[in-house]
Amino acid sequence: MDSAYLNNWIKDESKVIDLGCGDGSLLRDLMNTKSVHGFGVENDLEKIEKCIENNVSVIQHDLDDGLKDFKHLGFDAAIMASSIQCLRNPKSALIDLLDVATTCVVSIPNFGYWKIRLLMMAGRMPVSSRLPSKWYETKNIHLCTIKDFEELCAELNLKILEKIYLNDHGRPLKKLKRGNLLAAEGVYLIGA
Repeated sequence: MDSAYLNNWIKDESKVIDLGCGDGSLLRDLMNTKSVHGFGVENDLEKIEKCIENNVSVIQHDLDDGLKDFKHLGFDAAIMASSIQCLRNPKSALIDLLDVATTCVVSIPNFGYWKIRLLMMAGRMPVSSRLPSKWYETKNIHLCTIKDFEELCAELNLKILEKIYLNDHGRPLKKLKRGNLLAAEGVYLIGA
């Protein structure tokens, strides 16, 4: 997810937590462009080292252990960029997200994307720019489509305040009507 899409969703100087922050580059960009007070959470030691190199405050934590340690810490926004599908219980994580922050940005790779469907029809597990690992190397265990994710949000009474569907070059689709078929990634601003 490119931080450019967050500029309208994340307020200047807000307190932001990036759950599954990777190398911290997204949070670093927000710190530089929006002057946010950023805090990263990551489990991979190599990525934690990269966060430190990027001057991003980070702690090691396995998100599968829950988000209770981050509740009620006064975050304005939580980000979970392309990591919810890696969790054992993404439903619980979505429920807990709004206890961590007042608004949340969640992005998902779309398993309903037409190129992914073609690979599956050819009898192959998909490898793409949004799903770069082979089936035996991937951390993704709960792949979903845009429709699946939006239905889960509705089931949990989570409001999708805004959404952007991105093509495989990271550019927004102009029409949202066929996002489940044409989008490589969905990016959501979620509130209670």
